[in-house]
Amino acid sequence: MSTRIFSGGPWEDRYGYARAVVAGSRVWVSGCTATVDGEVRHVGDAYQQTLTAIGIALDAVGKAGGSVQDVVRTRIYLVKADDFDVVGRAHGEVFGAVRPACTSVQVAGLVDPRMLVEVEVEAYLGDGTREDPGGEAP
Repeated sequence: MSTRIFSGGPWEDRYGYARAVVAGSRVWVSGCTATVDGEVRHVGDAYQQTLTAIGIALDAVGKAGGSVQDVVRTRIYLVKADDFDVVGRAHGEVFGAVRPACTSVQVAGLVDPRMLVEVEVEAYLGDGTREDPGGEAP
């Protein structure tokens, strides 16, 4: 059984998808951009767009009962490779203590040319216990 989480964004109904899907202890969040109330925010600023997109994704994780500490994977799609450092810095500010698996790729473009970055998030809510995998942070 799975649960769908909706943000009320303009494309969810139009294109038939949910902001997030929760199945068991896993949460998959659809790609998030800096689109708020139908408008692209922080035009020209990849750093702020990344923080906004991550905030939208984490809101969905929160609605699923999780938090930033439950994020196990992120995917970052950026239009300009030159923005990688500022996008990575924004990602690090949010996830630096969590250290999820992360993939970053450059794409030819997003659906609105004002969008510079899109972020996907996956979370694992677990069974209520936290296990230490024994890894060390660098």
